Amino acid sequence: MNGRTRPSPKPKWLKKRLAAGPGFEPTRSFLRENALHTVCEEARCPNLRECFSRGTATFLILGNRCTRNCRFCAITQGRPDPPDRLEAGRVAAAAEDMNLAYVVVTSVTRDDLADGGASCFAETVTAIRRRVPGAAAEILVPDFQGDREALLGVLRSGPAVLNHNMETVSRLYPVVRPGADYDRSLGVLARAAAFSPSIPVKTGLMLGLGETAAELKETLKDIYRAGARIITLGQYLQPAPGKHPVARFVPPEEFEQWKEEARATGFAAVASGPFVRSSYDAAALHGSFLKTFPD
Repeated sequence: MNGRTRPSPKPKWLKKRLAAGPGFEPTRSFLRENALHTVCEEARCPNLRECFSRGTATFLILGNRCTRNCRFCAITQGRPDPPDRLEAGRVAAAAEDMNLAYVVVTSVTRDDLADGGASCFAETVTAIRRRVPGAAAEILVPDFQGDREALLGVLRSGPAVLNHNMETVSRLYPVVRPGADYDRSLGVLARAAAFSPSIPVKTGLMLGLGETAAELKETLKDIYRAGARIITLGQYLQPAPGKHPVARFVPPEEFEQWKEEARATGFAAVASGPFVRSSYDAAALHGSFLKTFPD
């Protein structure tokens, strides 16, 4: 692999219609006018037009520059700006103005901060709960470098779902996620599940990075044993030249098989498909979980 590696051509099932609905431009304009970042834009999500057209978005807090340089991700790596302490209020106000009943918040990884940005997540969840009392907040957090107290501080703010993505199998971590650690990420899931059983734990995996079926099955078991009960499985797409190449495009019918495998492993809610992303249709997936565990 070298810096000249170009994205692989996509098969027909990955060619998504690009037409935007009438809500697309108002949503994009609103977010820019309020100085809000979204992972939809920064990570070049293939579902961006669909979600913006429906008036939804996944908020990206703590800036748009990441302190890590994961080989699968399109977000810019570099020196971030200091946290904006008014950001939590802006996200909460935006959630209210957008009439969001389910708010998804994630961030870049901030290894430059003592708590990894955990306090900013807690402030954001608290601000959403105060400003939009009826809304649920799902948070997709980094690993906080394994800091237990940082994670527990976020959980104490009362999110509806705690999500931390595993992304791939253990063998591929050094190549795909330099700076991250497989066991450390499993530890985030396990600590979250143990500390607050009432908050469901969610994670996501990308397929097509070079994992084997046996490795993927074992990873599903590891994640389930750690305590996660909601999982998403989606196709990895090389976001830019020089990023990790696609090893394989997984056909839709195989995603259905992995969905059944995840359910057989014990997961209560599973979303699996080529265009599935961690925060895509998150409210519906949470609703599916609640049907299984209504209490």
